[in-house]
Amino acid sequence: MIGAAPATLADLIDRAAIADLLNGYAYGIDRRDWPLYRSIFTDRLEVDLAWSGVDASMPADEWVATVRATLAPFDATQHRMTNIAIDLGADEAILRTQMTARHMLVEDGAERHHLIGGYYTHRVVRAGGGWRIARLGLTIMWEQGDRGLFDRAAARGPRTRADVGEQGMQAGGA
Repeated sequence: MIGAAPATLADLIDRAAIADLLNGYAYGIDRRDWPLYRSIFTDRLEVDLAWSGVDASMPADEWVATVRATLAPFDATQHRMTNIAIDLGADEAILRTQMTARHMLVEDGAERHHLIGGYYTHRVVRAGGGWRIARLGLTIMWEQGDRGLFDRAAARGPRTRADVGEQGMQAGGA
């Protein structure tokens, strides 16, 4: 139950580990740390991003490659998550969080932005000695800015960034 008091110290430890998956999600993408981003998923992943037409089961490596190809070309991204709620079971949990994501591309010396807001609903499982996301769900509630930035960024392809070096360009990261 959301908001229920943890019954044990083990519950608190599990909740902290599950919530920390969100840090791996955001920092993995925004710092172009693809090994970190990959580490938060089970080997096979269900992805439900109905707003973008993706609703599939795929290897996590394929998902990470897709995200890398989509977001690495941006000059900057920022993913923020708040209001974390966890329905904790013995070896499975539902992780919900509100989110905003900013995507920035510099064109002709001007910053162009696309923002989205909504919530993630992830099914997480105990696997590989820790907690991993087995199902990633994103529901978009609002959108602002130029969605065409995604196509224009993809056309530019991956490139280095001063803050993350060549990590955005490499499949394995740094």
